[in-house]
Amino acid sequence: MLSKENVNSYCGNKENGMQKLIYIADDEENIRLMMQTFLESEGYLVRTFENGRGIRQAAAKKKPDMIILDIMMPGEDGLSLCTFFRKESGIPIIIVSAKDSPLDRVTGFTLGGDDYITKSFLPLEFLARVKALFRRVELSSREGTVSREGFQCGNLSLYPGERRVMVGDEAFPATRTEFDFLQYLMERKEMAVSKEEILKYVWQCCCAKEEQRMPDDLMKRLRKKLKNAQSTARVETVWGYGYRLTERQQKI
Repeated sequence: MLSKENVNSYCGNKENGMQKLIYIADDEENIRLMMQTFLESEGYLVRTFENGRGIRQAAAKKKPDMIILDIMMPGEDGLSLCTFFRKESGIPIIIVSAKDSPLDRVTGFTLGGDDYITKSFLPLEFLARVKALFRRVELSSREGTVSREGFQCGNLSLYPGERRVMVGDEAFPATRTEFDFLQYLMERKEMAVSKEEILKYVWQCCCAKEEQRMPDDLMKRLRKKLKNAQSTARVETVWGYGYRLTERQQKI
């Protein structure tokens, strides 16, 4: 468990990159304890909360390096918390839920979640997701300081250095995961990219069978958002292989 001494020592360690602080909000005590135990075994500092009010108060005093939210909690639910934290900062957010419908997953990502894990999950998969998200954040930070050159596809523009996406003159709201996915496709515009490539670049993981759905869920969400934003760029499915970003042909 996290003691006051652990919290105090973390204050001096964060700048040196020695330890990362993770907040977990879940009303199921056994789930909180399981996640905390496995994360602490990997060297993370963890604080757990049984409701939204507790994690809000803690985050106001000290921002964590990652937030893990259950959707169904008494009082303020995880989706409302996700929306709140995403407006406040770019802290990585993982949503954990018993809900596994496509609509639930799309909603979680749309509101700002960077990953979505369904209960009951394997502890090793959970740890792999956490580590992969931290790797993506660190990689994005390094790349963002190097390149500010933009990419264009139709009226869709992406600027890696600024982590910014535009449709025409309007800002296009993209989560961290959506941004990385779009950047990979825009760098390879009109080229087919495999699901395996996407999994390695966006999630830094291999192409295990249970992971194959992640690019599909992300692609469906992006298609809907691009359509609503009236973007002329579109993500095509290359059946049996992966995806391709291309410009939508205007009807004459």
